[in-house]
Amino acid sequence: MKSKYSSEFIREERKGYLFVLPALIFMLAFVGYPIIYNFILSFRDVNVTTFSQPIKPFVGFKNYIEVFQDTTLTISIWNTLVFTLGSISIQFIIGLGLALLFNMKFKIAEPLRGLMVVSYLIPMTVTALLFKFMYSTSGGIINELLMKAHLISAPIGWIIDSKTSMFSVILTNSWVGIPFNMLLLTTGLSNIPYSLYEAAKVDGANVFQRFFKVTLPSLKPAILSVLVLGFIYTFKVFDLVFVMTNGGPVNSTELMSTFAYKLSFTQFSFSKGATVANILFAILFCVSLGYLSLIKEDEVMG
Repeated sequence: MKSKYSSEFIREERKGYLFVLPALIFMLAFVGYPIIYNFILSFRDVNVTTFSQPIKPFVGFKNYIEVFQDTTLTISIWNTLVFTLGSISIQFIIGLGLALLFNMKFKIAEPLRGLMVVSYLIPMTVTALLFKFMYSTSGGIINELLMKAHLISAPIGWIIDSKTSMFSVILTNSWVGIPFNMLLLTTGLSNIPYSLYEAAKVDGANVFQRFFKVTLPSLKPAILSVLVLGFIYTFKVFDLVFVMTNGGPVNSTELMSTFAYKLSFTQFSFSKGATVANILFAILFCVSLGYLSLIKEDEVMG
């Protein structure tokens, strides 16, 4: 009997591998190969003159040395961190507030929650174009509303002024990411047993004490997922910034993704573009490893 059950288990396991095989082939072909090729590309000299050659010159770490000596890389790393942390902060705070609101049982909670998801469903390039027109100094609705409310006396160059351009793209990206945060946190809130709140009420805990002692600790796994996934998605944003500002003005919104694009497809230094992309990948890989270690710690403690 034991051997019969073991043979059936092996057959079922093999069937499972067959179902997984197409996804594995897809990942290797469309994710694994580009990563490996990009890594190899960063150690060669590939530009307009050498692109068509069958054998590309091997230069070792020369591309990495030259890229790190470029001040634009430092600016792009700093801008990417500011953009990512700023977006995540706004998305998380507003997303948590909306999740708490829609977790309450009232009639129009579900329609409103569905309406909030619209901004997440709109393609990023469309969102970027919409906000680019809204931020415009001539006829932009944001400047028009602020001037009618007498909050400003003259139009502000939201995306053409280096002082306000980063703030503008952060707000735009936050508008896109708020529904994602709201949905994940709402799911986490729905999994908190109501008995915990009842027990806290019996112990005399007020609203704020219940929030900090019950809600936040119970939401820890969901919050961790939201923050890490938000960091990964935001850190590699390209299309929104490229359409709105193209990294300008004066590199004030130059991100690592836009910098890599410009090196590859504007300066046609494909190897250096691959090098910057590898640096971006390495940073996200370290963040992912940190996330996995935190999950393991929670599982061990749990």
